[in-house]
Amino acid sequence: MLRAVIMDGNAVARNLLTSVLNNGGHEVVGDVSPNSANLARLVRLKPQIVCIDIGEADNEGLAMLDSVRSELPKALIFMVSAKLDAATLQAAQQRGVHGFIVKPFNSVAVLSSIRSTILRIAKRQKSPGEPAAGEPEAG
Repeated sequence: MLRAVIMDGNAVARNLLTSVLNNGGHEVVGDVSPNSANLARLVRLKPQIVCIDIGEADNEGLAMLDSVRSELPKALIFMVSAKLDAATLQAAQQRGVHGFIVKPFNSVAVLSSIRSTILRIAKRQKSPGEPAAGEPEAG
């Protein structure tokens, strides 16, 4: 069971994702709106998974991803959004996002995304010479 936190400005979305994660065997230890004060609070919970909806993929939203990565360097970060375009996906991956969760939530897809990300990272850690989680691949 992995410890998760959810950062989303929509309380209904937080509650739905909490249910999906709890029913999928994870422990949601915190859920809040994404802002720096709440991030400081969630860091103390030492989550292994962070699900975050940054709202618009503007400078402020992307800065929040940078803050999450900086404060929780070992956590798996999943960006949650109803609108994911190629530029947003690329910017998020450059900031250490490990996976994506699309709104509206499909519980099977959410849990599958988390599971496949965990397996991919575990495989990468067992393969010498490959980049660690969150590091860009050489090329």
